[in-house]
Amino acid sequence: MANEMIRGIPFEYEPKRVNRFFAEFADELGIEVWKIQKFKRPSMKINSVPIQFMNEQNYVAGRYTWDEMQITFLDPIGPSTSQQLMEWVRLHAESLTGRMGYAAGYKKNILLKALDPTGIEVEKWFLEQCQIVSVDFGENSYEDDALTNIQLTIQPWRCILNL
Repeated sequence: MANEMIRGIPFEYEPKRVNRFFAEFADELGIEVWKIQKFKRPSMKINSVPIQFMNEQNYVAGRYTWDEMQITFLDPIGPSTSQQLMEWVRLHAESLTGRMGYAAGYKKNILLKALDPTGIEVEKWFLEQCQIVSVDFGENSYEDDALTNIQLTIQPWRCILNL
C-alpha cells in the first residue's frame, strides 16, 4: 500500500495538456484556429435551494448556469481578427444605426477540442448558442513590442461534453 502512494501516475495514463487544443468557430465568421491563443474551458454553477424543516435545513439542486468564457486572440494584419470579430459584434448591435440583431443571427456554436500528443481529439465541447458579452481590442504602447491581442468574453447557453 505504501508503495502505491509514492509511485505517481502510471505511464499508460497520459495527462491532458493545456496547450493541446483548438477551437472551431462558425464558418461565416472566418476565424482561423491558429488565431486563438487562450480559451477558458467551460465552468458552471448550480443553485442550491434550501428546504427548511424545524431547526435544520437541507438542500436540493436548483437552476444551473454556464459561466462566461474568455478567449484570447492573436490579431494579425491580414486577415484581421479585429475586423472578423467586429462583424460578429455588428450582428449583436450596430453602432452607426443603433440597430440590434436577432438572436438567430448573432448566436453562434463553437467547438472546443482537446488533443492528445499525436493530434487526435480526446475531448470535444459543443458550446451552443454563444453570444458576445464583451470584447477588448487591447492597447497600443510605445514602451512595448508585444503582439496585439484581443480579449473576447462569450456567454454560452449550453456546454455539452461529447468525448
